Amino acid sequence: MTLPKPAPSPAAPIVRAFSSTAPQSATLNQVLRGCRKPQRARHAVSPALSAIKSPALKGVCIKVGITKPKKPNSGERKTARVRLSTGKVITAYIPGEGHNIQQHSVVLVRGGRSQDCPGVRYHLVRGALDLGGVASRMSSRSKYGTKKPKKASVG
Repeated sequence: MTLPKPAPSPAAPIVRAFSSTAPQSATLNQVLRGCRKPQRARHAVSPALSAIKSPALKGVCIKVGITKPKKPNSGERKTARVRLSTGKVITAYIPGEGHNIQQHSVVLVRGGRSQDCPGVRYHLVRGALDLGGVASRMSSRSKYGTKKPKKASVG
């Protein structure tokens, strides 16, 4: 015969049951399969910048060219081969329509890959150093280094 449990008084704190058993260790088969190998570290998206922990670096343009995007995209993506101030040579994407980059132009390089161009892990900053802003840009001007257009004065 079981006795009914007394109702908890409203003043008494509610004590919750919890499991205090230790977490189970790996079985022999799990260990043999390699569960104790350390996880591989994630690789950096822009390794030349993350190695010295800087958001952007100055570089000199070695060569300007075009890259074909991966499938299923098509077109010509403008890219530049840049020698950074650290001495590393990287390939960077030139955003926006048209550009004024030539060989020996000094440019500012930021991280961020071009999703459909293989091997392109950096972007050039428009409107900084020798790379001018996009001329006919009206929206998202700050991303493309374009000044605010002057209003036409009436009168």
